[in-house]
Amino acid sequence: MADNWTFKGRTWVFGDDINTDYMMPGFTPAGSTWEERAKYCMRANRPGWSEQVKKGDLLIAGRNFGTGSNRPAARVLKVVGIACVAAEDINSLMFRNCVNWGLPAIACKGVSKLFTEGDIAEINLKEGMIINIRTKEKLQAPKIPDMLLNIMGAGGVIPLLQKEGYIHPSKEDLPKTVMGAEQVGE
Repeated sequence: MADNWTFKGRTWVFGDDINTDYMMPGFTPAGSTWEERAKYCMRANRPGWSEQVKKGDLLIAGRNFGTGSNRPAARVLKVVGIACVAAEDINSLMFRNCVNWGLPAIACKGVSKLFTEGDIAEINLKEGMIINIRTKEKLQAPKIPDMLLNIMGAGGVIPLLQKEGYIHPSKEDLPKTVMGAEQVGE
């Protein structure tokens, strides 16, 4: 990461219709830690993928990314090591969960065709610029509003509220659920 809003890393390229069931399958054991849940990420469509991801890698996807339930799939991707997501379009609930859990994400038409898996991408959320380092091709996406960047930059809604003094930073004081997702293993 060159600055707070520029992410540079190896790409993992997925197609269209990657839903939250792929990212966080319903059979993941309730009560397990986030690290244990992350082992199941994308297992149905890419077995072994979660073990191959390195911290700082970037996920590139096609249309309809993140449809499905209100599972905290964004948090699972973050735990796996994904630093930023760029997709043709992102389901609105998934995008909100990315913001809530502090996983930088951006929608950009044409992004899934810009990369071959393993290419190095540079994604600047503040400017909306996405670059394939190998081919030098660029795409301009809509810029992410500062308000959302502030939430993502703080690590998500809960860390921002803690930082601003609205909630106490003690684990014991955190709600048992956040946005419908059980708080487990932190």
